[in-house]
Amino acid sequence: MKRLFTALFASLIIACGGAYAQEKITEGLEIDKFVHNFGDILLDSGPVSCTFTLKNTGSKPVVIYNVTTTCGCTDVDWTKEPLRPGKTGTVSVTYSNDEGPYPFDKTLTMYLSDMKKPVILKLRGVSQDKVKPLEELYPVTYGKLGLKENINKGGNMEQNGQKSEAIMVANLSDSPMKVTFADVSEHLKVSVSPNPIPARGTAEMTYTITADRELWGKNYYWAAPVINGRTYTSSEGDRKIGFWAFTKEDFSKVTADDKRNGPRPTFKESTYSFGKVRKGQKVTAEYTFKNDGKMPFKVYKVDADANISHEAIPEAAPGQSVSFKIVLDTKDMPKGESLTIVTLTTNSPLRPIVNLFIAGFIE
Repeated sequence: MKRLFTALFASLIIACGGAYAQEKITEGLEIDKFVHNFGDILLDSGPVSCTFTLKNTGSKPVVIYNVTTTCGCTDVDWTKEPLRPGKTGTVSVTYSNDEGPYPFDKTLTMYLSDMKKPVILKLRGVSQDKVKPLEELYPVTYGKLGLKENINKGGNMEQNGQKSEAIMVANLSDSPMKVTFADVSEHLKVSVSPNPIPARGTAEMTYTITADRELWGKNYYWAAPVINGRTYTSSEGDRKIGFWAFTKEDFSKVTADDKRNGPRPTFKESTYSFGKVRKGQKVTAEYTFKNDGKMPFKVYKVDADANISHEAIPEAAPGQSVSFKIVLDTKDMPKGESLTIVTLTTNSPLRPIVNLFIAGFIE
């Protein structure tokens, strides 16, 4: 039991510490992280705290105007003085840790001088009502490296940008563990801190995905963990850890007039209802839209979690109407009520993401 308490305590200490690693907010301003993961914490351990550190690498002062939270469970304080060139400032956060036991994901919204959009910061973790073995908390294993799951979310990002996230991992062995990575996908960087991971301890795995104009919508990135010089197949049969991110166009520098005059698709219907079909049948959904904008409209990519196929969606000139078909194969889908979401990534500043729906009942 002492070992379990030690492991959980180590998880909290590591989550709150770590070296200063710079990530870009905008030109001339960096932050050590956008996401803080407390890992697994005990409910009766009381409030937990962390700090986000900003650094002014530009040539003029930066002011943190305000930082707002999504609930009363989070207290926040920040540097009120202007951050002069070369100086650092902080956003200090305390989470009450009295809402569990369950995972939590809290949002902080930070408003800065000379920035039209606020910066989003995240607090994450899992409140536990009792101490659990590391093996139960981290069930997906590569040798003795434990993860909570094998596919990890990166979230949304825009072209010309990048997305960073962090997850907690565990060393399930009784000796220190050095973790490196092989066969890493292009546009992906992965690191672990501390490294080596202490025996029966936890660490933060940080991954950063950089956007590429050849990749739109939802894409997966992979890295094979190398543990003390050796690769392993996971308990789920995988050799690589997966990460995904959704990439859309960057319209941050588009003016209000350009947005109004840009491409603008208007769909006749966004939901196709197929009624009842037998499992194994294919459903053909047809959609029609009109480009009500003043610039050509095009779809960069079509995404769906279900088994779909589709014809190429032609570019639509201003005023032009276009119809296209999407085919849903129900062969591997469960019986019962069905709803498939099809996501279009587009060049429209007003509708960069369009969600279409295919609904019905599979017998």
